[in-house]
Amino acid sequence: MNLTPPSNPPSKSPSPGPSNARKRNRSQSMESATTLEATVKRPITSNEGLMNDDIDEYMATQDAGPAMMSAEEKFQVVEKLTKTEMLLGQTWYLVAGDWWRRWRKACTGVADKASPEQVEEREIGPVDNMSLLDETDGLRTGLIEGEDVVYVPQEAWEHLVTWYGEAKAPLPRQTIVRGIRQTVSLEMQPPRVKILRLGRYPNVACTPRVPPQYQTLTFSETDTMKTFFEAMIDAVRSSSMLVNYEARVWKVDPQGDSFDCPVYPLVDFQRDHGTQLFPDPEKTLSDEGIQSEDCIVVEFPTKGKTYASDPEPANASTAVTTVFAPNNGFFNQMGASTTTTRTTSYDANSSYYGPPAPPGVIKSVTAVKKRDPGTLGLGNMGNTCFMNSAIQCLAHIKELTDYFLTGLYREELNPDNPLGMQGAIAEAFGALMQRIWDEDSSVSSYSPREFKMQLQRFAPQFSGYQQHDTQELVAFLLDGLHEDLNRILKKPYVEKPDWEGGGDAELAKLARDSWDGYMQRNDSVVVDLFQGQYQSTLVCPECKKVSITFDPFMYLTLPLPVQKHWKHDIHWIPWDTDKSPLKIPILINANASFKDLRALLGKWMDVNPDNLLTMETWHGKFYRTLNNNVTVGEMNDNDVIVCYELPCNARMNPTYKPADDEPFIVPLFLTDAGNSFTRNTVRNTFWGHPTIACISQEQARTPTAIYEAVMERLRAWTDNTRDLYQWETDSTPTEIHIQPGPMPDSLSEINENGEIVTVQEAVAEEGDIVDEKSLLVSEANGDVRIVDDDESVPRKLGPKAGIFHVRLLPDTEDYGCGLRQGYSPKYVPWAQREEASPENGALLRADDSFHLEFEEPQKQYYFGDSPRFEHARWNAWQMYVHPEFKTLQEGLETKRTKSITLQDCLDEFTRQEQLGEDDLWYCPDCKKHQQATKKFDLWKVPDVLVVHLKRFSNVRTLRDKIDALVDFPLEGLDLSAMVGEREVANRLEKAGTNLEELRLGDVEDSLTYDLFAVDEHMGGLGGGHYRAYAENHVTGKWYHFDDSFVTPVSASDAVNPNAYLLFYRRRSSRPLGGKTHEKVEEARSRPKMEEDAAAEVQLPTPPGDNGRLLSFTDFNTPQWRQDSSRDDDDAEMGLSRGDDDADMGNMFLDPSSSVSPTSSNEVEVDTDSSLEPLDDDSMQQGMQYDEDEDRPIGLDDARGADHDSLDGTVKLGDVEGEGELRLQYPASPALSDTDPFSDPPDARKEGKDEALV
Repeated sequence: MNLTPPSNPPSKSPSPGPSNARKRNRSQSMESATTLEATVKRPITSNEGLMNDDIDEYMATQDAGPAMMSAEEKFQVVEKLTKTEMLLGQTWYLVAGDWWRRWRKACTGVADKASPEQVEEREIGPVDNMSLLDETDGLRTGLIEGEDVVYVPQEAWEHLVTWYGEAKAPLPRQTIVRGIRQTVSLEMQPPRVKILRLGRYPNVACTPRVPPQYQTLTFSETDTMKTFFEAMIDAVRSSSMLVNYEARVWKVDPQGDSFDCPVYPLVDFQRDHGTQLFPDPEKTLSDEGIQSEDCIVVEFPTKGKTYASDPEPANASTAVTTVFAPNNGFFNQMGASTTTTRTTSYDANSSYYGPPAPPGVIKSVTAVKKRDPGTLGLGNMGNTCFMNSAIQCLAHIKELTDYFLTGLYREELNPDNPLGMQGAIAEAFGALMQRIWDEDSSVSSYSPREFKMQLQRFAPQFSGYQQHDTQELVAFLLDGLHEDLNRILKKPYVEKPDWEGGGDAELAKLARDSWDGYMQRNDSVVVDLFQGQYQSTLVCPECKKVSITFDPFMYLTLPLPVQKHWKHDIHWIPWDTDKSPLKIPILINANASFKDLRALLGKWMDVNPDNLLTMETWHGKFYRTLNNNVTVGEMNDNDVIVCYELPCNARMNPTYKPADDEPFIVPLFLTDAGNSFTRNTVRNTFWGHPTIACISQEQARTPTAIYEAVMERLRAWTDNTRDLYQWETDSTPTEIHIQPGPMPDSLSEINENGEIVTVQEAVAEEGDIVDEKSLLVSEANGDVRIVDDDESVPRKLGPKAGIFHVRLLPDTEDYGCGLRQGYSPKYVPWAQREEASPENGALLRADDSFHLEFEEPQKQYYFGDSPRFEHARWNAWQMYVHPEFKTLQEGLETKRTKSITLQDCLDEFTRQEQLGEDDLWYCPDCKKHQQATKKFDLWKVPDVLVVHLKRFSNVRTLRDKIDALVDFPLEGLDLSAMVGEREVANRLEKAGTNLEELRLGDVEDSLTYDLFAVDEHMGGLGGGHYRAYAENHVTGKWYHFDDSFVTPVSASDAVNPNAYLLFYRRRSSRPLGGKTHEKVEEARSRPKMEEDAAAEVQLPTPPGDNGRLLSFTDFNTPQWRQDSSRDDDDAEMGLSRGDDDADMGNMFLDPSSSVSPTSSNEVEVDTDSSLEPLDDDSMQQGMQYDEDEDRPIGLDDARGADHDSLDGTVKLGDVEGEGELRLQYPASPALSDTDPFSDPPDARKEGKDEALV
């Protein structure tokens, strides 16, 4: 627990002492010196200015310290600590993901594609968590581990503080246990509550402050309520007051900006919902549902131990002569309409209470308009819309509603079921159903805190304020209700039957036996309503073995037949270096794997797809291996994907085992020779384009052969390919005899011996292109020999030596994807490999890689200057568009105009498909795993069919949501043609088979369904918003549920692109629910017990001597025993819990939504009176509030000079035709100006009470 926002909270990390100074200063000096060349006009510190010879002498004067760690070693230490297991009672710290990535990059050189720039460790600075905070300095919600935030244990945090200084906004978090299974987890969002003191003057307006004046306290959800209670009081207790724990603490739900005042206005407290909290040392904040952003009000008593929240005493000096007409007494009034006390919930959509009355005035009561049962809105408690929408859909299942409202669920609770939740989920859901379908409630919304508490108790994944998938909640809730209400108390072991072949009769028998075996272990209302059965058929592609199984389902997940296509340019590099690299556009299903992509490329390029290697490249190295397990949908639009053609198997299947004689596949990386040195270690950088070499076992025996194989791969990437090799011209001279006589156009030359040689110039033949020829001339015996260039064939002697150096780096798994810029490689000398290898054995090992180091002149000549690389070819890709690509594009445009129906989704669900390589089926006949074909079919359908439209990809959930409109019917969804049980039954009936023996049911019963609810989702899965549509089975109307807002709609509005879960009810001539329906009807026919009637009516007792009403706990009804706190509509009938007493004076507050009286039953001031009291609006306008003194000022001016002479007479108009009614309220003396906690003005008291402190 701590006050927030923290003001420079002390770090738990030890401050570095003098013993650390020597090594730390030296480390900084050395780091600065090595990076000085890259820094512009960087000032040199005194230590940095020391000459190398003076460093040791200077450092000898410093204290000895721990051994210096490199940046990479620091990262390894911290990373290892972050992987340790969380244990209860530990402290872990939150580190902002952006700071963590920047630090990791500085330490290891690993750069991410989002920020490729390099960072030095000296640029890092302290941990900065400001990006994790919201505008109130609280932790942002919706943080994703590994992306937005990283968790480090306390030891790792102390290292970071020691190395880089005190952090900005440290965020320590405790490990706690959650749920019934005591799962250890980090308390990411500890409850941070707002606190105000309760004001005491009901008719005094306050001015909200900017910034707000409330305090905030942060707790752990495991803190006890006693600790919480005491901290609340201490936070707002005046410094002049003694410690007094007789104060009351309330949790309120303020409306508007009332909580921004210096104290919480009493009129707002009377209007807003308030739940009294108690200092129970046995209960925790989690038990009581205390969450972040809850608003807490502390109420202090006066000397007379009176509280503003107490009801008016029954024996007040001011009495009402006649309030109700005959036959309209207290209990008649309670039975006729819902009345409210100060703790009744507030309808945010209407002025529920009207203006407050002057002190002592009792307003008359008008009937409150009741809401339709089943139209209760559910308040959002922080990203709980996924829960609210699911509850609304389930709450509008008539058969499920009847089951819970009759109380039958209490008889079937199975708290001892080890697979259940001790009956708590069923109890909480039952209580919530009672609220939603309360026929006498006028409350428009309710926050289901108790239900969420039980939910996260057994399912910690739903704790906190993260958004979740509503389908996951529905699945968990139905499964939890099933186990809590399972009628099977002891589950027997049941062996699943096997398919042994046969026809329809044998198939029906297998389905029946499978269902009977399931029912021996599972029997509940959920099974009766929601569970069906599907058939799964597997066929071995080799031996044609058929395997059939039957399994139950509780909801039907249907894929959408929408192929989201993935379009990308693939860089194709052929193995033949004389062929040009290509850029090939490709269009493929977004769910396809790279195996599928290589198969398509292999077909297009007429090569074996097994010999294709797909990689993602980035910044001169391989970034990711795109093997068979990677889907194309995982790639970003700007990712560079390269496909290399190899002369051997590319080993893209992770399970592939290469033979001993297969070549080595070695990645090649271009890097600079003589890289920068830091602390005597090489810091490497990559440039250009990585490539792949296949070194045969023969070539791998000598470095020379390896060098030649590598050179062959490089020739594809430079314009100066010829100059990579040495050449020799090998030709036979041709003798030409020179005839005597004059020789025109002669040429005299002097050879190397000084002899003159006369040669006739060659005359070029006429033509467009002159054939350039070289002449090889020599003189022998008067003859000249000329060698024609056509006869001279240059011969490649071999690659030129010394163009680059091949550095051998071992253990670079995954084709070197783990390599990083600026890292320190540990090369293995070739001589060392030669010594370690057997005679004539291969010098290479698996996972070796080559770094090709180029000196600057060679780099510039063959590739050019960085970053233009004008002589390189890795930017010159020829575009190749395959004809099939154009056909696919045209077909895709046609499909976009076609609509999708629910029947299309059902057809897609039952479509046969082949299992993937990672999901093989073991064939019992072949005795091995096979890629079998698999097909699902519906066999038996339930009475309530829940359809889950699979809109989200399991690969990239945040991006790949299918927003296409699925046209589903509101009425008349006919599944007759898709239910296997019905088809088999019809065939057997025609064949004369007795269907009763096979228990195939009534073949005439309808398989048609009608829609009654839709759960919709807008936005991405990681965020967005959930809402629900549902038909009210009582009124027949459709409503839209958007958390606490409920509006009537048309059923057709539910058919929209946001529909996610569909709820259908079966049309049937028989009652739905089977055994459950029979039990419900039996429960309805029983005579009601007296306590059941009391639980249903819940009438209050008349006020006693102390003017108090009995609380809900006094009735001790089953539906209220589970409540641990008051919420919105606990006090609808004027009741309260525990010490939360009802105010009899407020029992008759006007619930009208109008400010001015509009009926004869409403309070109306007697305008004929010469002494007219000030109305409420005038009081609110005329009074100002002294925020520092917690008291109103200017009251006398507002009332007028003869305020004390008011006689307090008010005319109320006609009541039920009984004539004029006059009430009296006490004259108001001057307000107390002594203590802000003194009693309010009251004519029943004499003098002024001192505040009890």
